[in-house]
Amino acid sequence: MGPAGTGKSHRASFVARAYGLRHIIDDGLLIREGHIVAGVSAKKEESAMGAVRRAIFADPAHATAVRAALAAERPEGVLVLGTSLGMVHRIVDALDLPRPEKVIDITEIATEEDIRRARRTRRTEGTHVIPAPTFEVKKSFSGYLVDPLRLLARDAERAEARVIEKSMVRPTFSALGKFYIADVVVGEIAERACLEVPGVAGATRGRAELQPHGVYVGVDLALILGVRMPDVLRAAQAHAKEVIEAMTALNVLGLDVFARRAVPARQPAGR
Repeated sequence: MGPAGTGKSHRASFVARAYGLRHIIDDGLLIREGHIVAGVSAKKEESAMGAVRRAIFADPAHATAVRAALAAERPEGVLVLGTSLGMVHRIVDALDLPRPEKVIDITEIATEEDIRRARRTRRTEGTHVIPAPTFEVKKSFSGYLVDPLRLLARDAERAEARVIEKSMVRPTFSALGKFYIADVVVGEIAERACLEVPGVAGATRGRAELQPHGVYVGVDLALILGVRMPDVLRAAQAHAKEVIEAMTALNVLGLDVFARRAVPARQPAGR
């Protein structure tokens, strides 16, 4: 436990590993060895108050879902993160877990300089750490800025090293503001990306349907006469997906490209 922004989530994986724990409860999520098992992250809430309510499982449906996951997982122990012992007690009570056997204050595992640096990063960059790999986090944080964070942990007993992966996200309630990506913009990006693929003469009607966990995209293409159509379409599909995810941080759930016509190599065919 420790005040917000002092580096608890950053150190969670190391603490869990030191105590032989596979499960972590952090900001509304149940995480097992880097995999998000259940829950909804408090970092997706639009206000700090909403984030606190999410983190303590004040929503009955949220608490019920995580309790069911815990019953199925049957963990031998759980690392619970909170800003205070009172908050930790509210979390474990909501999830029908016993009160903690051991309490670790952030000052016991982080130096004053570590804590100052963590607070400075939170204040200036507005980023939060989730103790799970980026490919796991992006499923729940489509459209958020998510960056991978990989750290090397050494195990003195086993004389081996292990890479621990985390993710850094910027929540919507950050003091740095919010950003929004219109579906028409995603469609335009898809068109531009397809035009970069050899064999594509034109791209029109780029469209996107934003969903809570990602986006579905469609683009109509004009191909150059004589190209191998399946190969060009597959290349356009893969390239557009890569570009959209890189430029927007959206999770592309599906991307369809349609060959609407074929044109001679030098005939203009739309943008």
